[in-house]
Amino acid sequence: MIANIQGEVVAVKKDQIILQVGGFGVRVFVPVRVCDSIHIGEPVFLHTYLVVREDSWTLYGFDRESEREFFELLLGVNGVGPRTALGTLSVLTVDAIRRAVVSEQPEVLTHVPGIGMKSAQRILLHLQGRVGDVEPLEGYAVTDVDTEVIEALTSLGYSVVEAQSALQAIPKDAPQEVEEKLRLALQYFS
Repeated sequence: MIANIQGEVVAVKKDQIILQVGGFGVRVFVPVRVCDSIHIGEPVFLHTYLVVREDSWTLYGFDRESEREFFELLLGVNGVGPRTALGTLSVLTVDAIRRAVVSEQPEVLTHVPGIGMKSAQRILLHLQGRVGDVEPLEGYAVTDVDTEVIEALTSLGYSVVEAQSALQAIPKDAPQEVEEKLRLALQYFS
């Protein structure tokens, strides 16, 4: 119904912004990453998805069309509502979700608040065959050691995306012990 919206940002909160559009203030729920990247007074263009319920009309906005498409795909999963879908796109990038689906790693999705292992498996099952091709990470494959390092980094407060970036920065010839990879990943942040 409302495919996109453009206006001036008049307020920014944790997961929502208020856009001034033609004399109206429109509340748009956005991924946290979008909130972190915009400032009051800036003009913003967002791809949107309108959720119409009996008691409310809620607008969700994304700075890339691919995110909106993934939002719609996630809404098709039984038990995943708009807030969980938005939370997923706040924690994980579209590429991270694609890789989790293609490599069948539901544990990546369990880092999203409100998604347990059963929900993660249900999401992977629903998205298989619908996420398109994934660019390989130049020979990078996630191992059990990598999964442990990601879990350790996220328990230290880093996001899943930050943890994956740190892992990708580790030299390919590095030792394959959890402790050594964790040490190298932490050096990435310093």
